[in-house]
Amino acid sequence: MESPNTISKPIWWTGTIVKGLLCLFLVFDAVMKLIKNPSTVENTIQMGLPESCIPYLGVYLLLSTALYIYPKTVMLGMLFLAAYLGAAAGIMFRAGIAGHPYLFPIVFAFFIVMVEYLRNEKIRAMVPVTK
Repeated sequence: MESPNTISKPIWWTGTIVKGLLCLFLVFDAVMKLIKNPSTVENTIQMGLPESCIPYLGVYLLLSTALYIYPKTVMLGMLFLAAYLGAAAGIMFRAGIAGHPYLFPIVFAFFIVMVEYLRNEKIRAMVPVTK
């Protein structure tokens, strides 16, 4: 994790606040899966997944979020979360639910990557947008 000294303070703080909100949502979603909240179970079954997979999804999401929060493993956590959200988008698309609910995990994954782009100078060096 870079400090606000190497990245402008407003950009770093914006990234930090958005990352905190994203992580709160991800932990909340993981806990709902782990306690098998009735609406979570209903939505999972509606997507075509068996009820038995819900706790495993919760553990995966919680561990991925923990890796994403910890500065030394942020890249690994970001990749695991992107994979999770990509699979969620595919499952939602396959379920054929009215509207476009599959866009939510795609946008969420975009925000996860953009937050790290804002906060981490190493990622900016790997993917230069401007010269």
